[in-house]
Amino acid sequence: MLFNDIFAQHPAEREAIIDQDRVVTYGELRQMVDRWAAAFQQSGVKPGDRVGLFSKNCLEFILTYFAVIRAGGVVVPINFQLVPHEVAYIVRDADIHLLVAREPLPMDEALEAIGYSGLRQVTFDEMHAMPETPLVPVNMEPGTNCSIIYTSGTTGRPKGAMLSHKNLCSNAMDFSRIVPYNEKDTVLCLLPMYHCYAWTVCVVSTLLRGGRIVIQSVYNFKTAMRLVKKHKVTVFTGVPAVFRLLCESRDLDSVESVRFFISGGAPLGLDLGRTFALKYGRPVLEGYGLSEASPVVSFNYPGKIRIGSIGVAIPEVDVKIVDPDGKVLERCERGELLAKGPNVMMGYLNHPDDTKKTIVDGWLHTGDVGYIDEDGFIFLVDRLKDLIISSGENVYPREIEEAACQYEGVAEAAVIGVPDKLRGEAICIYVVPREGAQINLKALRQSLIGKIAPYKVPREYFIVDEMPKTNLGKIRKNILRERTIAILSEDKLAGRPL
Repeated sequence: MLFNDIFAQHPAEREAIIDQDRVVTYGELRQMVDRWAAAFQQSGVKPGDRVGLFSKNCLEFILTYFAVIRAGGVVVPINFQLVPHEVAYIVRDADIHLLVAREPLPMDEALEAIGYSGLRQVTFDEMHAMPETPLVPVNMEPGTNCSIIYTSGTTGRPKGAMLSHKNLCSNAMDFSRIVPYNEKDTVLCLLPMYHCYAWTVCVVSTLLRGGRIVIQSVYNFKTAMRLVKKHKVTVFTGVPAVFRLLCESRDLDSVESVRFFISGGAPLGLDLGRTFALKYGRPVLEGYGLSEASPVVSFNYPGKIRIGSIGVAIPEVDVKIVDPDGKVLERCERGELLAKGPNVMMGYLNHPDDTKKTIVDGWLHTGDVGYIDEDGFIFLVDRLKDLIISSGENVYPREIEEAACQYEGVAEAAVIGVPDKLRGEAICIYVVPREGAQINLKALRQSLIGKIAPYKVPREYFIVDEMPKTNLGKIRKNILRERTIAILSEDKLAGRPL
């Protein structure tokens, strides 16, 4: 199947998209995509050309994504929170000469600084005003590259994961086989569409099954609750921070219509998962994925859930746990999680060496440490790159973070390692208090003793109002690490719970 065929057969009169006061049917959606695809061709987009897409969630984002691909191009969705010089890096790396956005971006200075020229911008209003022209059929194959998703780049320059029609279609089809969306479902898309989690789970899977998408342009919890109630949303997707707010909310009636709560983007955590299930009488379906896998790898099926896990591998995807030498480990043994299937990317754009290291014999190295239990449920322990080696011992931050979150008053915790002459790395923890709570750091440290091995107990403790995060709620530990090193360079005893 080609990507543009996913909603070709649904009844023309059925509602497909609600964007504020705009309602678009499947028939209108198909016509608009074809019209914009022809306009892109008229603008010079040829098969294989990469077209940038810079926008918050809206109908035009969806139109652009599908129309660029239908015209034979490769769409490159860009994080709308990036500043011009960050956008310029992606523009040059992907060799983008056409950028589609709601409003023109001030790119001249940033592009001149890197010596890149020839970028043309077109706005949504200009696309709407384009005269109708005939669409020229383009020969595409399932293995043709149609999208490039740039990784978040929290630890360095982002890389572009090249995804094919087959990657995107198979992942949406396999995901919707285990979470059975149907034509009666209304799915709220409050997460940013440029990220493949929202794109596959909220947009593509819904259109594939003939459901209805309600678009929220920018996330706001109160607005999300109003939209859920107004449109009787049946599928609610979010990141852990959203489900924490739901746990604190007293308005249980707003989500009565929801049959599936879905979490991704960052670990939900055992405590939050249990709290939510007790309060709402329904569990959160937690899954796992990464851009390089289009993105879904595993999921907790409805009726087959293990709170605290990231579920089991979705259909057509194989997983295994290996040690540093590539040896497959037994059940419940910890190692790196590898995945293989039709959802695994074609490779990284312009990075053949990284591609060879990341995909070995068809197996995608996720960089995540975990284990698979006797029933096939996958549990993540941590990121390989977040592993702390202190006094020769391997320390996984997530274990410490979960222990810290059991202390009364701690809403969130993040553990990092910083250089230390004696230990190699010293363990530091940042905590965010719950609203109105006071945290005694000495008592927090004492609470960890006995819950975790002595060598895992952090040395430095810091209280912050909020964690630096990506838009999907992942804590940017590189920022915390840089901040801590700067603090300790000024005062070696800073953060000691005396």
